[in-house]
Amino acid sequence: MDEFEQALDEARQAEQHRRTAAVWIEAFEAALRSGDAGRIGALFHPDAHWRDVLAFTWHMTPVAGAEAIAQRLAAEQPRTAAQGFRVPRGRKPPRRVTRLGIDSIEAIFEFATAAGRGAGIIRLSPAEGEAPRAWLLSTTLQALTGHEERIGANRPTGAAYSRNFGGDNWADMRRRVSAYEDREPAVLVVGAAQAGLSIAARLNQLGVDTLVVEKWPRIGDSWRRRYHSLALHNSIHLNHLPYMEFPPTWPTYIPKDMLGNWFEFYADAMEINCWTDTEFVEGSWDAVARRWTARLKRGDGTERTLRPRHIVFANGVSSYPMIPDLPGLGDFAGQVIHSEGFDSGAGFAGKRAFILGTGSSANDIALDLHSHGVDTTLIQRGSTTVISINPSARLNEAIWDEPGALEDNDLIVASPPPPLVIKAYKAVTQRMVALDREMIDGLKRIGFKHDVGADETGHQMKYFRRGGGYNLDAGSSALMIQGEIGLLQYDRIECFTADGLLLKDGARLPADLIVLATGYYPQQELVRRALGEAMVERIGPVWGIGADGELSNMYKRTPQQGLWFIAGELAQCRINSKYLALQIKAMELGLLGPL
Repeated sequence: MDEFEQALDEARQAEQHRRTAAVWIEAFEAALRSGDAGRIGALFHPDAHWRDVLAFTWHMTPVAGAEAIAQRLAAEQPRTAAQGFRVPRGRKPPRRVTRLGIDSIEAIFEFATAAGRGAGIIRLSPAEGEAPRAWLLSTTLQALTGHEERIGANRPTGAAYSRNFGGDNWADMRRRVSAYEDREPAVLVVGAAQAGLSIAARLNQLGVDTLVVEKWPRIGDSWRRRYHSLALHNSIHLNHLPYMEFPPTWPTYIPKDMLGNWFEFYADAMEINCWTDTEFVEGSWDAVARRWTARLKRGDGTERTLRPRHIVFANGVSSYPMIPDLPGLGDFAGQVIHSEGFDSGAGFAGKRAFILGTGSSANDIALDLHSHGVDTTLIQRGSTTVISINPSARLNEAIWDEPGALEDNDLIVASPPPPLVIKAYKAVTQRMVALDREMIDGLKRIGFKHDVGADETGHQMKYFRRGGGYNLDAGSSALMIQGEIGLLQYDRIECFTADGLLLKDGARLPADLIVLATGYYPQQELVRRALGEAMVERIGPVWGIGADGELSNMYKRTPQQGLWFIAGELAQCRINSKYLALQIKAMELGLLGPL
């Protein structure tokens, strides 16, 4: 078969896949319209899964099993009024794929609801002697009717300040709008890194008046101030912020200062109102006025009190550095630094350093110290998952490696409900272990405690469950195996002393520097210090896995009206900021109430 015939055959197959998907979608809409749960359920495999993001349930809702899916869809349809289902052209086309070992036709579809416009994913596989059935359905709300994002053809005209002779120009307008001298913001976002900037950009395009506050002097400082050698551990093509992709000239793994500078540029380009050098001190909720009282401390020592209807905490997965109470550490005469405050090993050449922890930050810091001629030892307290950045960690980027628009690939990434996510991570972890077998075996030979997660789901579920416990390896493992970076198990240590460490066998290890790569308190500590203990008890855990398998209190309404959280890697923030912004806009319009 020559190239022309092959292309023709592929086109025929693609059209056949489109017809197959369209037939299922047409039957699905008819079944929905009938309200007959039996008709709906007949379109699904018995063990099918559905994940809805706002479109039908106004929540992030996983449902398992054909019967449960059919009953929930039938119950929600009268209010949702979903209709106009179609397989659109111009988006990633329907195609045959293998997902979780299942040969499937995967298709993007679009639809309308009473509230707005939606999009979703179906995965169809053969049913014996019958038409293909769905084993995965995802539905997401993408826009609110009459309140679409102000982008593309819907962009603002700029008439308010363009060629406004004798009046304000754009710069004047931006200074006035950002000052908030004559109004209160509808939304106050705390934190101006990827999470805060993503949600602020989304809210801006929906016309929701939003102010971001950042405690550091410049936007991007939360990244610039991290250790000297830091670069992102995942690839550039999945890390874009909303509306604006990184330049095609940029490196695959973005250095932290480059990223910090981009954040500053992005905030300006996206017209994000941001007060830097401003700390959120405390807040309280007025149940009568349905507003927050938020006290802010500015860099010049002055204070400002704002009354927003919503507060979004965008401070990251973790909050304050965790400093463990270790025996004798207070007696140590050398320098003790938490990893948050570590910059570079340049000033420690020829000295001895011990790093408490074996996660990614600990290992990167060990590499930095070693490269500066520091005698470096990692102290391991608990078992750690170790994954090579390339090739193993790259396996989790597989969807974004596929052809197609970023928006379409994001839709696919967000489609599986928790049980399928678990299954996928188990499968990919097995591949990672196989790829990294030599490194893992070498680590075990030197006494390193290695694991692949409690349920063999690897580092990703550790990240979602606890925000750490793994190392995306940049080369420190090979140096440990070779003996160039030391490894010491914490249970061998009796205590710290003025000049270093005393081991249980009586040996003494001199030290000049101890780095505490011991992680951070969870977000509940941030809530406790800013909003009080009663609020912590009211809302429950933030991050970690909830009873439904979704992230707790993330990107969705919480038990406290007007209190929201967004965190995670850049891709997570880009994807979920859309859904968080839509919920806030819907509440502002009166379409959505509190939980």
